[in-house]
Amino acid sequence: MTFAFRRIVPAGLLAASLFALSHSWGPVPAIGPLLDPYHGLWGVARSAALPASGTATIPELTDSVVVLYDDRAVPHIFAATVADAQRALGYVVARDRLFQLELQARATAGRLTEWAGPGALELDRSSRRLALAATADEEYRTLTAESAPVVKALEAFAEGVNAWIEHLDRGDYPIEYHLLDARPERWQPVYSLYLLKRMSQTLSFSRHDRQYPPLADQVGADAARALISRNNPIQEPIVPNGAREPRYDFDPLPPPRLGRTTARAAIRPAPSLSWYPGGEAMDEGEYPVGSNNWAVSPARSATGSALLAGDPHLGLTLPSIWYEVHQIVPDTIDSYGATLIGTPAIVVGFNRYLAWTFTNNSADVVDYYRETVDSTRAPNATLLDGEWQPVQRRIEEYRDQRKRLIHSDTLFRSHRGPMIRDEKGWLSLRWTALEPSRTSQAILDMNLAHDVHQWLRATEGFDVPSQNGLVADRHGNIAIRSLGRVPVRPPDYQFIWDGRTSASDWRGDYPIERLPSAVNPTQGFLASANQQPVDPRVDSTYWGRRWPTPWRAMRIMAHLRRDSAVTVEAMRRWQTDPGSARVEYFMPYLLSAASHTTGDQTADSAAIRAAALLEAWDGRYNLENERGVLFEAVLSQVSQRLWDELRDEHGSPIFYPAEATMAQLMADASSPWWDDRSTARQEGRDDIIHASLVSGLTATLGRYGEPSGGRWRWDRVRRFTIPHLLRLPGLDAAGVANQGGPSTLSPMAMRGSFGSSWRMVVDLGPPIRAWTTYPGGQSGNPASRYYRNRLTAWSAGTLQPVTTPRTPGDMPADSTMARLLLVPSPSD
Repeated sequence: MTFAFRRIVPAGLLAASLFALSHSWGPVPAIGPLLDPYHGLWGVARSAALPASGTATIPELTDSVVVLYDDRAVPHIFAATVADAQRALGYVVARDRLFQLELQARATAGRLTEWAGPGALELDRSSRRLALAATADEEYRTLTAESAPVVKALEAFAEGVNAWIEHLDRGDYPIEYHLLDARPERWQPVYSLYLLKRMSQTLSFSRHDRQYPPLADQVGADAARALISRNNPIQEPIVPNGAREPRYDFDPLPPPRLGRTTARAAIRPAPSLSWYPGGEAMDEGEYPVGSNNWAVSPARSATGSALLAGDPHLGLTLPSIWYEVHQIVPDTIDSYGATLIGTPAIVVGFNRYLAWTFTNNSADVVDYYRETVDSTRAPNATLLDGEWQPVQRRIEEYRDQRKRLIHSDTLFRSHRGPMIRDEKGWLSLRWTALEPSRTSQAILDMNLAHDVHQWLRATEGFDVPSQNGLVADRHGNIAIRSLGRVPVRPPDYQFIWDGRTSASDWRGDYPIERLPSAVNPTQGFLASANQQPVDPRVDSTYWGRRWPTPWRAMRIMAHLRRDSAVTVEAMRRWQTDPGSARVEYFMPYLLSAASHTTGDQTADSAAIRAAALLEAWDGRYNLENERGVLFEAVLSQVSQRLWDELRDEHGSPIFYPAEATMAQLMADASSPWWDDRSTARQEGRDDIIHASLVSGLTATLGRYGEPSGGRWRWDRVRRFTIPHLLRLPGLDAAGVANQGGPSTLSPMAMRGSFGSSWRMVVDLGPPIRAWTTYPGGQSGNPASRYYRNRLTAWSAGTLQPVTTPRTPGDMPADSTMARLLLVPSPSD
């Protein structure tokens, strides 16, 4: 705690004048109150440890609730009713993650300026333009009017959160409130829906359609459509297609048609035109939202029961997005797993009958419409089928810490959704996440399922975000289904639809039975890693485009096809497998091109040396490998040289094709795409790879020195920092090593802020056994030993066995760290 505090509050600041110690300076709180030993930062340290025993009141409880914390700081909640279990969950989550709860709600609602002032204005404006919170508010009103059961759950969770808040004095506030000079706000039930909307933004919002028009202007319509393809050229689908290996559908890529380019920089929307702050997160050319899961039937399991592995990849922060918990209500619920902070139920986990997990599904659930408006400056109506349709206006006001108005926006919404102005006029956005959803109810219902078929029925209302739901049960059944609404569009697909006609609008959703799915396949296993769900030769239905390159899926499927007696240990080991289908594919082309002579003896010698260094590598991204850094440097150079047509006048990339497209071009050595437009000669594939070997080696030597010095080791060149929620130095986890590389089963991206967020392996008994971990710890208090205590095991790929007592008496005494008794208010 002391070290972290020193990094936040430098010594020079502590030595400031008494005036500075008692007055605030803009967004910086007064220093004196922070040093108060009872009500300031030091109170945070006092509250870091769980008391061995305690009692607290939640007024709305109908009966007492026992919460036992095990030695991993996981709360086991024993309640008489489901509502009481949800109240207790709200209480324990707030105790460990109160600031995180409020930060998520404020970020979704666009209210960060009330904490951080004008510096957060653009984030807030972006959130409010997208109207996620407004949509959640409307959804909550609808659910309340319908008396949906989930409303009671959201209310119960909120009652638990607020009971914790009411127990606090200022000295108990999490450290972040002290640093922001803020106090916790009461939790509203609708805030849980804010979280689900925020997750939809992370997982299902896409700008691919808006990228097409300027890309077509730059390289031609045919080439642009191929780059934003509806089918991946490498097929290893989620739904089994009967194949025993991946299929490569490598047709020639249409050549770029240059010369009719518009302003190339227009492909990258200006920040003021973007709904998503910062645009899509890119790392080395691939979109990093990825996850892995797989299940094995009893016939291919060494234990004789079904096995399931879940490994969702999401944003990494301290504290984590997940919270591990066990909820027990006799004869009703006995679920263990990870809940998203703010959700009143287990999202990924298992009960006494089955286990489930998810990966992201990149279904196309977003469309843009070019609108004709009555006023370019401030539209009042849009034209539809020859008649004017009214436009809704909403005034949004942004205030600072002192409630002073700092900015206001007038936002417009057509009958389709939010409107935004670009260089050509006005666009409307239609997105499933901005329409009524039953996902919150589905999450509750799936916890109650007793077999695969009940779980599939329970998740029929899982509307957003689009996911691949994998489930396995004690009967030996395994199944997977694409969850989430997928709209039925007109047959003549357009990237930007003509908003003047209703013929452009969605025609409903695909029925649940049409969504990609598989139950108990003859091959005896299922796997998903965000790849295209269905082989287009089996089902040509349009589900989406720009599917991630299936390198991870290929690796998982190779393991599953090869092993007919899968063990729990193998399932765990595969989650951090350092092998790479990507390396296996590209390496032969790199090695072959080294023998391509250019007449430049120095360059030819360098290429041969680079190839020799690469050939000595086994292609595995383990921590001690000393060649992965060279491979990545060379492949990065290949990508940069190959896609020179996709650069603006400043030389910056304007579009990132999927690596599958580069793989496709490897099979076409003379494609015009290989030509280097900056030279007079016509280059081919081997010319570009040869030059990349030379420049990749030069760059690696220049940065790390000779390979014999140990400076090429993966654990030295590829370390990451998992950031604190507010990016506060000292409260992060710096220097984290990770076994894995780009497109392996355990990649890290974006300098450590994206990766494997939760790992779980479940053996579906009897008895059911499970092992879990995630990066970080249960507590959001940096002074707690449970703030980042799991990082070492997570980095090593180690899972910890979980404890699943049926009653408080079943909890081993030596595994019980703390006991909390929650009681209702005493009767008058």
